[in-house]
Amino acid sequence: MPVSVLWATCLLAGIAIESHEFLEAIWGPEQPRMFLPARFKYDQAPKVSLHVPCYDEPPDMVKRTLDALQNLDYPNFEVLVIDNNTPDRATWEPVEQHCQRLGSRFKFFHVSPLAGFKAGALNYLIGQTAPDAEIVAVIDADYCVNRLWLKHMVPHFANPKIGIIQVPQDYSDGDKNLFKYCCHAEYKGFFEVGMVIRNDHDAIIQHGTMTLIRRSALDRLGWAQWCICEDAELGLRMLENGFSTGYTPLSYGKGLTPDTFNDFKKQRFRWAYGAVQIVKQHSWSLIAGRSEALSTMQRYHFLAGWVPWAAEGVNYLLVFATLLWSAAMILRPEMLYPVPWIFSTSLLLMFTLRIVKVFFLYQQRVGSDVTEAMAAILAGMALYPTIGRAVLSGLFTSGLPFFRTPKQSSCNSFRQTIIEARQDFYVVMISLVAIVLLYIRKDTVDPDLGFWIAMLVAQSLPYLAAITMAILSARATRPALSTA
Repeated sequence: MPVSVLWATCLLAGIAIESHEFLEAIWGPEQPRMFLPARFKYDQAPKVSLHVPCYDEPPDMVKRTLDALQNLDYPNFEVLVIDNNTPDRATWEPVEQHCQRLGSRFKFFHVSPLAGFKAGALNYLIGQTAPDAEIVAVIDADYCVNRLWLKHMVPHFANPKIGIIQVPQDYSDGDKNLFKYCCHAEYKGFFEVGMVIRNDHDAIIQHGTMTLIRRSALDRLGWAQWCICEDAELGLRMLENGFSTGYTPLSYGKGLTPDTFNDFKKQRFRWAYGAVQIVKQHSWSLIAGRSEALSTMQRYHFLAGWVPWAAEGVNYLLVFATLLWSAAMILRPEMLYPVPWIFSTSLLLMFTLRIVKVFFLYQQRVGSDVTEAMAAILAGMALYPTIGRAVLSGLFTSGLPFFRTPKQSSCNSFRQTIIEARQDFYVVMISLVAIVLLYIRKDTVDPDLGFWIAMLVAQSLPYLAAITMAILSARATRPALSTA
């Protein structure tokens, strides 16, 4: 197949996927799937086992999470807290003592060594779960839940087909500083647009917090310790095994956003790397279509939802390829020329389409003002290079260890921030030099060269956004570390 035909095919596929999501978000189905607060009967409340995995978490933060669980308006539940592999007793013993104060509903386990990261810890808790528990809930150690969460969502499990009920990840500290404001804004788009669309097709991405799981299914399937996104992987296996999932955009709990841009990048690297792991492991059902339980639209939304991330893997390589070609054109202007303008304009078109789509949907569906929409665009664009590296790493490796997003971490110095963003800085500076030198040599009207320069500008923007987010992170004031 000629390269031009392959390029055009990929371009049209990308435009089609972006346009399809846009149209679904604007119009949607006539009868959307709704999982609103359901009628609750106290005498018919199945027992819920709430699992809280911890590793090296600030004790005061975990205590607040447990206090919120103690206040749940639900008659029949237990709370299992596991701290796995934390070496410092001063970190986990206060949590153990707090569980003892909260009463017999709360059970604490410190297990070390324990393999399998978060998935290993959650698998351990399956064996400790009360025999009469019918629902398992998973909550991250930083999440303070709404007391009505179980009361409103558990009744949906009266439908025996339901395997998972998911509510959004939400955050309580998005107003603490400009960096966290941008992070919180970026998260909103997926949970208020993407997940709503997926829910209409029973194709949601399960998340590792604020999730309810049918215990009988979890006993049978377990958490995959080979995958660093064990939550999304379990959700897909639930669908492959004939269960349905449900999602409501109503917030029932709030956690903490990452404290540093480096942590923000590492979290997204893990999500993108895990997505590649899942596609590789489940290619037989997602790509080959050999799972009778998955519908065509379920397969489409799992693959199409990760296509923009796959595109960032290609873009990551293209950035360095175009910079090398630009250097060659500068050194040998009489021999080398920019590629035809159709190549450059296609990349500019896709870049512009994504930005315009986010800006419009944030105002129309998320309810954001212009400032929040621009903050989301800045934070999202700053992650493009990280996602690209994650996708490429996921294609050629399989054993990346789990990375926990630190909570209430110490503030990076400005110097440390610049060091962490040095690759982004190098790309921006090299791009700027290439743009200036190419513009200087532009002595005639050459549309190919003009669009090539415009493409270099567009390709440098994510790296400039990354530098901006790193600086905002360094300037932010963060809470002091808690050790007791």
